Amino acid sequence: MKTKIVRIGNSRGIRIPKPLLEHAGLVDEVELRLVEAGIVVEGAARPRAGWAEVAAAVQARGEGGLLDEPAATDFDESGWAW
Repeated sequence: MKTKIVRIGNSRGIRIPKPLLEHAGLVDEVELRLVEAGIVVEGAARPRAGWAEVAAAVQARGEGGLLDEPAATDFDESGWAW
C-alpha cells in the first residue's frame, strides 16, 4: 500500500487507513523502530496489560492467597505508635 508523507506542523506524518490500524491492533500509542530498510511501526507494549483478567481467574480458582503465612517482626511488636 502506498501513501504520501504529509506536513504536520514542523514534522511529517503518514495517514494510515482505519481498517489497517484495526487489523494491526494499533490503538492510541505506537513505538517506532529504525531498521536498515526503513521504519517499523509497532503497538506500544503495555507492561501490565491483561493482569486484571489473570488475577480474577486465579482468584476464581481459589489460588489467590499468600504463599507463606505472615510472620510478626520486632517492629510489629514495638514499632507502632498511634
